[in-house]
Amino acid sequence: MNAETYRKLIAKQLNKDFKSAVEVVEVPIPKPAASQVLIQNKFAGINGGFDTLLCRGDVPYVNLIPPFDLGVEAVGEVIAMGEDVKDFQIGDAVITTARGGGYREYQVIDANLAVKVRQATPELLTLMPTGVSALVALEQVGEMKSNEVVLVTAAAGGTGHIAVQLAKLAGNHVIGTCSSEAKAELLKELGCDRIINYRTENLNQVLKQEYPNGINLVFECVGKQVFDTCVDNLAMRGRLIVVGFISEYAKNLEQVTQPRIYHQLFWKAASVRGFLMPHYQEYMIKARDRLINLFYSDKLKVAVDSTQFNGIESIPAAVEYLLSGQNCGKVVVRF
Repeated sequence: MNAETYRKLIAKQLNKDFKSAVEVVEVPIPKPAASQVLIQNKFAGINGGFDTLLCRGDVPYVNLIPPFDLGVEAVGEVIAMGEDVKDFQIGDAVITTARGGGYREYQVIDANLAVKVRQATPELLTLMPTGVSALVALEQVGEMKSNEVVLVTAAAGGTGHIAVQLAKLAGNHVIGTCSSEAKAELLKELGCDRIINYRTENLNQVLKQEYPNGINLVFECVGKQVFDTCVDNLAMRGRLIVVGFISEYAKNLEQVTQPRIYHQLFWKAASVRGFLMPHYQEYMIKARDRLINLFYSDKLKVAVDSTQFNGIESIPAAVEYLLSGQNCGKVVVRF
């Protein structure tokens, strides 16, 4: 690579296997137009579920024909800008969440889409868009209140550990599920009231025995049997938010034969609600600003997974690592 080019990861074809779908390419470093900034990315957040679904062609609101750019969240520094840009200076730290702007060493973006931050640190990748999604899902879709029982599945993950803290800050009793002792320790540090390691405890048994009145609000991103168990344990007027279904990403969808879900919901006046951030864009800016303020005022802790992934070539391994469920906190690649 010479000084005038950089590397990025693209989807060269649609494929169920992420590694087979992508390749690293070298392209010229772009020059910013009048209202744009050129950013040197320092860190990118790994969003394994979205990446995988995109490369399968399974994201209904996006119709992309390969080759196309990958990655969403990135944090870096402004190294050049167009003549009409007034609000930035060379060296400013910024965070961006443009589809295709993450898995690359440099990006050009409209200045109004970059958010200035104090420092280009990986922790910020958990706030945007991951943390924003957790906040909007809990408040706008889940109608989160205080003094309720809130269950967060995959609670030690990038989105989950933020959801746990937001539910606690709202004054709720929070249950978190996880799959290892290391994750349980993280959840303990975050103030989780009841931690269920589903490898050593039976989720359904614990909920039935310890929460006989059911769960008021569920933040669910695992799917399969975990989803079924959560639906079965909803309280009267309980709400379950579908934030994802990581157990089925990169796999063929499981065919299920069982009574229809309304038998579970009707008698409790309970509900299941899907959440997808692109359908709630009007709440994004306010949620982003709140989260950044909570982080900078030390009211919100951010966990970045300790496993090191360095360079564009490491991204497929990072996606695989995230989908394996081993991570504690946000998975990040460093450039």
